[in-house]
Amino acid sequence: MAGFKAILGHEQIIEHLQNAVTMDKVSHAYIINGPDKSGKMMLAEAFAQTLECEKLEDVMKNAAQPSDVEPCMECHSCKQAMTKNQPDIIYVRHEKPNTISVDDIRTQVNNDIVIKPYSSRYKIYMIDEAEKMNEQAQNALLKTIEEPPAYAILILLTTNAAAFLPTILSRCVTLNIKAVPDEKIRGYLMRKYQIPDYQADVCVAFAQGNVGKAIQLASSEEFNELKDAVLQLIKRLRDIDLYEMTEAVKQIATYKLSINDYFDLMMVWYRDVLLFKATGDVNGLIFKDEVYDIKRQAEKSSYSGIETILEALRKAQIRLNANVNFDLTMELLLLTIKEN
Repeated sequence: MAGFKAILGHEQIIEHLQNAVTMDKVSHAYIINGPDKSGKMMLAEAFAQTLECEKLEDVMKNAAQPSDVEPCMECHSCKQAMTKNQPDIIYVRHEKPNTISVDDIRTQVNNDIVIKPYSSRYKIYMIDEAEKMNEQAQNALLKTIEEPPAYAILILLTTNAAAFLPTILSRCVTLNIKAVPDEKIRGYLMRKYQIPDYQADVCVAFAQGNVGKAIQLASSEEFNELKDAVLQLIKRLRDIDLYEMTEAVKQIATYKLSINDYFDLMMVWYRDVLLFKATGDVNGLIFKDEVYDIKRQAEKSSYSGIETILEALRKAQIRLNANVNFDLTMELLLLTIKEN
């Protein structure tokens, strides 16, 4: 935990939470809804740490505006929160990987919430992956949300708020995560991780406004290895013989668990080729460091050929999601790319 200042983007949500603290209008239940790795937990933890900060009153007195309200990081509660040992900030766990059961909610929330906070003003419950609550678990939680103790705050973190019962949605404040601007993420990656601009561009393109995913890609050797494998194949695909296709498919199969990223990399490459062919502008490219090969491929390809390849990539993704044979799907895709 590091407070609101350490969070990149999400200004509107941070402003809402800080205003709730300063105006003493904290809700008893929140839903923070957004993609995986988008910063939901960081927001929830910064909010919880702020609410439990022992110096909060002093912080609020000295704050010129709500955005100055931050956990002090020095009191006993803040130090406990930073190590996730604050007894009144409770992380609800579940043993079954794909389900939060009614027993999980009853044991860790309903039966515990009647006990007053140990040392703080609030007792805060964090339910991560809350979309995994089955209907019985949601109904059990609903009883607590409807009549919570004054000191209780429930924070549901989810990738799919639509999975909740309407009765839960109507009783919670829902905060939807929005994409963080690319330039903000790009600058952060270059400063924090000391990566070159062309590498940051690739990470940003794939993250699509998700800071956590961008950070993961920037520090992932596996992603760099995958990118190199994709580009190596694309660059030589026009020149390989048909009998070599089987070996190429075998190489792709080694990345079967990351096949969506594999396709995304191919998509970005051919969009770069199309963009360069249309504009001749290097600045708009994602793979700026590959401009020589992009230029060469743009010269050899027609507009219709590139569009055919992009459509073939989309169809291949759909086929694999429908469990069509992997080898046949990839062979057809590679032949289409080679012919165009």
